[in-house]
Amino acid sequence: MPRLNVIVLDQHPDDLNTYRVVLWADVPAARQSRYANASATSAWSGATGADNTNLQNGSVVESVVTQRIPAGSTLPQIEGFLQNLWQQYQTFITNNNLWQRYGSTWDGAIWTVLNNG
Repeated sequence: MPRLNVIVLDQHPDDLNTYRVVLWADVPAARQSRYANASATSAWSGATGADNTNLQNGSVVESVVTQRIPAGSTLPQIEGFLQNLWQQYQTFITNNNLWQRYGSTWDGAIWTVLNNG
């Protein structure tokens, strides 16, 4: 489970309604090896050693996105918008297994189909 879900990095200097944010999502256990990257580090300089370890072992995945917020939004509206953005990302990570059939083979006569959680 990520320690945080949304981290605001900065705003675009020419458009203060455009934010660059880090999204951290929890990775289902069966797919953590697919997200593992021994050299992974967060784009956020405030990430702890444990945060980076979670990114490296694949238990957490990070996405850095740029998102424009409607002009005139209040702070609670901005917070809500970013929370919804994170929820969409978490739902995608939870519900989409890009490696479900990874390693399935065909030898010219018979298929060996794998189901990778």
